[in-house]
Amino acid sequence: MALKVELKPHERIIVGNSVITNTDQRARLLIDGENVPILRERDILTPETADSPAKLVYLAVQLMYISPDPQTQHGTYFNLVRDIVTAVPSAWPIIEDINNNILNGDLYRALKDARKLIAYEEKLRSHLDTAQDKSRNEPADNVSSAA
Repeated sequence: MALKVELKPHERIIVGNSVITNTDQRARLLIDGENVPILRERDILTPETADSPAKLVYLAVQLMYISPDPQTQHGTYFNLVRDIVTAVPSAWPIIEDINNNILNGDLYRALKDARKLIAYEEKLRSHLDTAQDKSRNEPADNVSSAA
């Protein structure tokens, strides 16, 4: 069954190990093939845009997904997730899902789960920022010592 992809003007897509860039008009492609990695531009991270630990995990999984030999990225990936789980143990259930998909060879699903890790990281950062803002806005306690 063919995959139908619509590209906006100048949008890029990865098909296999090729980057395809659309021209200045909307285009519709039918891609037929098995086990061909396909990533739309909005789903592609670069080393420059992978600016957080979870995004680095996504980038490692993305590289596995588009690589003819995914195992070359396993060391990098497992080092990154070890660091995340050490710092944020509550991320383990998401990482476990990513790991299981990698080990089962379902790298596209692992990418989707890595997106969940990015969302979880953003949620944690948002809570941290909110807590820091509240602590900055609270008045300092007036403590006077009696002599």
